[in-house]
This record gives sequence, structure tokens and C-alpha cells, in this order.
Amino acid sequence: MTTMRATVVVAAAAMALGGCAAVKTPSKQDPLEGFNRTMFEFNDTLDRVAMKPVARAYNWALPQFVRDRVSSFFSNIGDVYIAANNLLQGKITAGTEDIMRVAINSTFGLGGLFDFASQARLPKHQSDFGVTLGHYGVPPGPYLVLPLLGPSTVRDAAGLLVDWQGDLTAYMRPIWLRTTLYGVRIVSTRAALLGATDLLSNAALDKYSFVRNAHLQRRQYLISDGNPPPPAYDDESDADTGPSDDGAPTPGAEGAPAAASQPDAVQGASAPQRQEPTGATGPDAAAAQSASAGAAQPASETHVPSQQMIPPGRPYSIPNLRFR
Repeated sequence: MTTMRATVVVAAAAMALGGCAAVKTPSKQDPLEGFNRTMFEFNDTLDRVAMKPVARAYNWALPQFVRDRVSSFFSNIGDVYIAANNLLQGKITAGTEDIMRVAINSTFGLGGLFDFASQARLPKHQSDFGVTLGHYGVPPGPYLVLPLLGPSTVRDAAGLLVDWQGDLTAYMRPIWLRTTLYGVRIVSTRAALLGATDLLSNAALDKYSFVRNAHLQRRQYLISDGNPPPPAYDDESDADTGPSDDGAPTPGAEGAPAAASQPDAVQGASAPQRQEPTGATGPDAAAAQSASAGAAQPASETHVPSQQMIPPGRPYSIPNLRFR
């Protein structure tokens, strides 16, 4: 099993190396975008060919009641590891609530088949060792798409090694039972996301970018306990920095003459010239006046010369996506 898994990982990595040069200017948060996009396509193809049909067959074969019991069972197992991470992060209240959830669902819920803890208003938390590392200030590192496992970061990928050791399913014997539980959990999780992935495929123009941004924002949301910091913009050249230090008025500021904020050449091209009466009348005067007005039109809200086009003072911001 380990050899086959390693072979799949190496083969997928070799496939992805060919796409590393596809992106000439990757973003700061995604310097491995060429590799990641190729790996994303590999995972998406595998999901479309194998995982999605199996998940749909799972939903078709089992009634909703049975599927809910399966989800509650694995959720109860996961609460043990979530409680450990919340306690490691110093979140005593959240960790205690997780322990109470396990106790209630394991006893009254017949080993976690029924979720009585949620009915008792004990909240369901989400955490892992990657969140614990982020809680203590470990930077996420570059965005990384893992083969078969999907979106991650360098920090979270390292945290997976601890997550696998903290999963209670890994300690179940015999091996066939553990392998069966792994498979059922993967199919159950994929089946629960069928509606979301179908909506994503129909709505997102660039599915890779959407998944990347949503994943990174969700991780930041978990690390910051639902209070993520405002987004930081790398390009500050367009930001409104206010008046300069030497006291000179900012171009376009209230009270500043428009001519003072433009070069002399632009002033001469854009400022309207006053026409002195020359004594000409009739069609010749009208034609001269029309030519003068067409040669130099003043800037207005509806007419802005190309030399005076400036970007807005503040960049537009995209609201954070929050998952609960």
C-alpha cells in the first residue's frame, strides 16, 4: 500500500513539472502556480472520473438517515483530535466543549451515530495541527496543491504528518477494518460536497483561483477565530497618501488649482484659450470658433483627456468568504 501510494505521488509530481513554466508571473502567495495548476487538473480529473460517480452511487444506494449516521460517527471520532488541538492552542473553553461532545455522543449517541451534543447547543469546532502552528505564528508558506489531498500550504502539509498520527482510525485493527473505514469516510465526505462542487463548476470562471482563494481565506478564518485581519495590498502606488510632506497641494485636491497639478505641455493642450474678437463675422467666424473648441476641450466629468486618466485613489476590495 505504501509503495503504491508513493508511486502515485511521484508520478503526479513528474506530470506537474511540465506545467511549472506555464505561468510567467505567478502571484506572491502562489509562486508554484504552474505546478499547482497541473496538480489541480490531475486531482480534478481523478475526481470527475472516479470519486464523483462513486459518491453519487453512495447517495443513491443509501437513504439520508443512514448517511447522516455515518457522518456523525466520523465527526465524533474527529472531535477527539479537534479537542487536543484546541487545548494545545490554549482554547480551554473550546477544548472542554469538544470533550463534552465526545462524551455525550459516545454514550447517549451510541458511539457517535447520533449527534445529541449539537442538540444540547454544544458547538462543533474545526481545527488541526496546521491551525495550531498558525496560532503560534508559523507562516503558511506558499500555496501548495497536494496529489489526491487537494489544496494546502507548506505549513499545513507539514502538519498533516501529525494529523495522521492523531487520527484514531489509524490505530484500529485489523487492517481491513481500518482500510474500510478510510474508504467510507472519503466517500461520505465527497458525497456531502456534491452540491457545492457542482455549483462551483457552473459558477466559477477560473475554478483553480476560486478554490485557492477560498481555501486560504478559510484557513485564515480558523486561525484568527473568525476575526481575520483586513487584506493587505502589495501595490501601494495607487493608494491615497494625502498631502505631501513639503506642503504642496495634492493634484485634484479641494482648493488646489487644476493648472498647477499638470505639466506645462498638458496645460497648453487642455486649457481653453480665450478668443479675442477679430472683427470676422458670418460663416468664417463660426468655423474658426468651432475649430478652436475642437482643438482644446477642457476636462470634465464626461470628457477626460488620455493624459489625465488616473486610477482611483483606493483599490477595490473583495469581501472575505466565511465558512461555518
